[in-house]
Amino acid sequence: MNASLAGLKVGMEHLQKDNEAKTKELDLLKKQYQAQAEELISVKVKTNNTENEVENLRREGEVNRVAFSASLMDSGGGDVGPFNAQTDLVFKRVIANIGNAYNPNTGFFIAPVRGVYHFEFFIFGHGHASHCSGAVLFKNGEHIVIGYEHQASLNVNGGNSATLLLEVGDVVFLRQWQNSRLFDNNNHHNTFSGHLLFTM
Repeated sequence: MNASLAGLKVGMEHLQKDNEAKTKELDLLKKQYQAQAEELISVKVKTNNTENEVENLRREGEVNRVAFSASLMDSGGGDVGPFNAQTDLVFKRVIANIGNAYNPNTGFFIAPVRGVYHFEFFIFGHGHASHCSGAVLFKNGEHIVIGYEHQASLNVNGGNSATLLLEVGDVVFLRQWQNSRLFDNNNHHNTFSGHLLFTM
């Protein structure tokens, strides 16, 4: 009977050791599972952050894509002016308008983001003893640069350009110089263009 009890005791000790080993193994598995769960959460957070960064870059890239080019007449041909005072020019034929910042109904370019922009324009007319060909680039109400040419005969070409720091909502447009005359037709001699160089 003592031998049976001793055997039972040894068996229980083995079971207890086996149970302790399995408990340790289970604890180790729980820790591994917990570590993997935390790693998975970390990966999900990083993935979400990366997706957000990609989306922000995509949006920023879309905002940064601002460029337009337009010519004066959409169809037909003939002289524009002369006028007694400076007169807003509306470049009706849109060649490109990436970002839709140029309005062909008003002739206004309205800055969608704060940044540095470059603008250029070219003018054309027929020489005339009394009338030049000229246009002025304006930022809001400020006269920036003029493109001007005057001769009594033949054709005249002029133009100018400027790089401007614009705030959101600033307006850039052209006005025809007073007492000047421009000519345009389906060759689209008179153009107004601009694009965003970089945001600020």
